[in-house]
Amino acid sequence: MEALIEFAKILIPASLVLYAAYLLVRSFIYRDLEMRKLEVRGRSIETILPNRLQAYERMTLFLERISPQHLLVRLNTSAMSAREFHQLLLQEIRNEYNHNVSQQVYMSERVWELIKTAKEDLIVAINDAAASMQEESTSTDLARRIFEVMLKKEADPIGHAISELKKEIQQTF
Repeated sequence: MEALIEFAKILIPASLVLYAAYLLVRSFIYRDLEMRKLEVRGRSIETILPNRLQAYERMTLFLERISPQHLLVRLNTSAMSAREFHQLLLQEIRNEYNHNVSQQVYMSERVWELIKTAKEDLIVAINDAAASMQEESTSTDLARRIFEVMLKKEADPIGHAISELKKEIQQTF
């Protein structure tokens, strides 16, 4: 029995020292891992933040370029028929969208949906205006009709999308 007590006198302090060493090493390792995570996160932010800002800029530019007041003025030539102008407008919107579609990875799902909705709403308005055109109508007639259709709308989806895009950028900073 005395041998067991002597063995316990050695084993219990040694176990306590070993446990304390374990806790100390574990805390050092944990702190080192946290520091490395923070370092990686910092590098990630340095890389992603400029890309994210560029994505917001590109999508703002996209929305501005497809807004009727800019799109119609930029593409309208009096030599075109309404049908040709209709096709040109749709092609331009699709090209702009396809050029910028990858930017969605840098923004929230809600803002991306607003951008897509604004684009689709504009396409619907252009198609509605084109459907009401006569065969001999010119591009100017179509442009005028598109403006009329857009003015009748209660809300401006492109303006709303730009506004929400700006709000999201402000939340980032």
